[in-house]
Amino acid sequence: MKLKKRNLLLAILLNICMLLLALPFSARAQGKESTEEERALAAAYENYQERFSQITDYSHIESAGFDIIESQIFPIETQSFGQAYFVPALEKEYHRLVLFFTDEDGNVVYKTDQLEANNRNKGELKQPVRELKAVSFQELNGDGRMDVVLITTCVNNKGPYAGTPYKIGDVLFQDEQGFYRDYRISDKINRFSMNKSVESIVAFVRDGYSTEFLYTASTKQELLAHGFEIVREQCYYRQFEKLGRLEVVPGTYTMANFATFMIYLVNEQGYIVWSFQPMGDFDNLYALKGITCKDIDGDGMKDLLVFARYSYEGRGNEMITESDYKIYYQRTGGFYEDTEMKRQNPCSDEDTVSGLVEKARAYWGWKINE
Repeated sequence: MKLKKRNLLLAILLNICMLLLALPFSARAQGKESTEEERALAAAYENYQERFSQITDYSHIESAGFDIIESQIFPIETQSFGQAYFVPALEKEYHRLVLFFTDEDGNVVYKTDQLEANNRNKGELKQPVRELKAVSFQELNGDGRMDVVLITTCVNNKGPYAGTPYKIGDVLFQDEQGFYRDYRISDKINRFSMNKSVESIVAFVRDGYSTEFLYTASTKQELLAHGFEIVREQCYYRQFEKLGRLEVVPGTYTMANFATFMIYLVNEQGYIVWSFQPMGDFDNLYALKGITCKDIDGDGMKDLLVFARYSYEGRGNEMITESDYKIYYQRTGGFYEDTEMKRQNPCSDEDTVSGLVEKARAYWGWKINE
């Protein structure tokens, strides 16, 4: 018990330090005004931690300001506590996900809020967690104990992708004291988009498959060696004004029945010069409708437009398909993704690549048939 209390105190001190460091430098430099802000922030965090630490029974959870996610309560066999119940909850004001493990009498035998979902906004108390999308109990690291796989849905309130839901995956490994996270594993799950499903996370953590090479490979040969499948009918050479003659190489890597779609620009020596990930937060490439390299914005340099149909899991676990397109404008230093034109001109299933090019050119105020 002394060890657990010490670890709790260390966690509280560490998080308070992170919250204070997260304040803008200009605010911290304003003397009295910044001190009041820091005090308010520290007080809010201390209040949250006090409410969290005082929960010792299932009946305390709601009264302490947490909404229990009743649809995701499950029994689990633990090494330290025997038969327990997995009880997730969301803090009402700050939208932090917390996990409680209770015994048959409702006593909380273990709890944690040290989760990847609570680190989306680094150093901030409030987080963008909206729901616990999926929970699975599986043995992942070969020690014979049931581990916990989590997928949450998050939505940012500000920034370029405000209002767009995205998934965050995480794993809690069981040990003799309770559960722990390996932040390196959680980081790779989310940084390399292996958070689409429980099956994807299990394939990475337990079976050793990974999409990391899609983002780190330096040559076309390296992609092929790891199982990247090129869409041959859309693979061709183009002369890009600032980057030279490059091969447009679209393709997929399938992991746990989910196809991750990528496009690479490869030079004549086989080295990757640029890469694109057009599917965003969709789960799977359903059908590639086409890719074109044309000057869209009228600056004399070829841009890249890709049109595809993707699939994703709906709220009722049904598969939903949706068409989407991306435009990447060529600039002196490479490419950047369009956001404004697409926001004003969403696509439909009836659109075509040529039709989308014409819409984009009209947005830029000109039309030219090549």
